[in-house]
Amino acid sequence: MSEFNQPYFESLESFVKQEYALHPNEVFPIGDQIFRAFDACPFENVKVVILGQDPYPTRGHAHGLCFSVEQNIHPLPRSLKNIYKELNNDLGNEIPENGDLVHWAEQGVLLLNSVLTVRKGCPDSHSKKGWELFTDAVIQCLNQNKTELVYILWGNKAQRKAENVNANNNLILMSAHPSPLSASRGFFGCGHFTKANNYLVSKNKTAINW
Repeated sequence: MSEFNQPYFESLESFVKQEYALHPNEVFPIGDQIFRAFDACPFENVKVVILGQDPYPTRGHAHGLCFSVEQNIHPLPRSLKNIYKELNNDLGNEIPENGDLVHWAEQGVLLLNSVLTVRKGCPDSHSKKGWELFTDAVIQCLNQNKTELVYILWGNKAQRKAENVNANNNLILMSAHPSPLSASRGFFGCGHFTKANNYLVSKNKTAINW
């Protein structure tokens, strides 16, 4: 990807490397999981894009997929609990105990945070360092090269990415963020899982087994 050669990315890379060096074991996710969203859901497989904000700032939670945690993490992060509640309300799915969403990624759901790294206990600590430019470029690349995708944008930060998407060629679903502070303001009851699947099926694509 040409973004890796841009001056802003060189500056971002320098900042991130310095953060890992200055705060050992306190920058998340671990280095080889920063780009895991792309490894778990390659470009050619993308059908749905879910945008998060930045990784969980709690040790052991972030592993490169937005809203997801490793299988052994308990209790689940509160935003993920609310996502599961809405999944239950929308589709009747049993609420899982396992917070690993890799099975979504393997079906074509790109679980992308707007910012890909964070320092322990400090949400937004790596924002405005260049990650937003990088993830804007990812969305622009998808928009230019793929159509009939579903973009699920929860919360104001994710919704800003909508300007990079052609709404005539894709489905954009927006609601409040699933965090406890805002989930009751429009996230609960949004029905995005059903709406996404209905759209995919209407375009002769396989629905996601949420």
